[in-house]
Amino acid sequence: MSRRRLTDTDTPAEEDRRYVTALARGLEVLRCFKPQDRWLSHQEIARRTGLPQATVSRLTFTLVHLGYLRHQADSGHYALAGGVLALGFSMLSNFDIARIARPVMQALADEVEAAVSMGLRHQLQMVYVAHCRGAGRLTLGLDVGARLPLPDTAMGRALLCALPEAERDGVCAHLAQAQPDQWPRQQRALAAALQQYADQGYVLSEQDWQHEISAVGVPVEVGDGRPPLALTIGGPSSYLTHSLLLRLGPRLVQAAAQISRQIHQGGA
Repeated sequence: MSRRRLTDTDTPAEEDRRYVTALARGLEVLRCFKPQDRWLSHQEIARRTGLPQATVSRLTFTLVHLGYLRHQADSGHYALAGGVLALGFSMLSNFDIARIARPVMQALADEVEAAVSMGLRHQLQMVYVAHCRGAGRLTLGLDVGARLPLPDTAMGRALLCALPEAERDGVCAHLAQAQPDQWPRQQRALAAALQQYADQGYVLSEQDWQHEISAVGVPVEVGDGRPPLALTIGGPSSYLTHSLLLRLGPRLVQAAAQISRQIHQGGA
């Protein structure tokens, strides 16, 4: 059986006989919808997933029937349906992230006049689960559900710093397979982030993800054996200069500790 080139959503588990390819492909269809997408054509879904159109037809039919996609009969386009939202809220309710973290995040965003965001890792990306904008300055045009690359952002680097070494090595191995041409540069940046985190308790990403964006990030430990999250202050590089990021780092460490305490106290 032929196999596709390894991408950032593939893992060695595909070689295991317990791996259910049809399920993985169905989830891949759902993941191809980006925050700015409302409707996608059958052809666009096939293009984004790299799946044959006949396979996409079977998957979209099933996902519509299960309530995870909506189908617009006259145009043939598809949109995410309420079933996806229900899954997301089920997950978020387990953490109760928004209710607990948002007041701290919004106060910090207002204080520093920048965007404060919290995210968790999904495979090789970070996904926003909470986002607060500061007043008075240009802030990031992202929101809950936005996906960011793991190795090039302060959020992703902070998350990697918090992982146990064996788990971090596994994620890095997947990064190296997914983007072999980018990995040497990313590996150097991650090594620097690990050292910075060990020395200062926070990490930086200065124009590494996007030329006009800089950020500082810290992990947030939620306890009970659950994976860590990451908290960032981000915004235009013209405002978040290197010297300002170094001043904001300790403030972000304090905010992360406050959120972590409140998560534990609130039983989230």
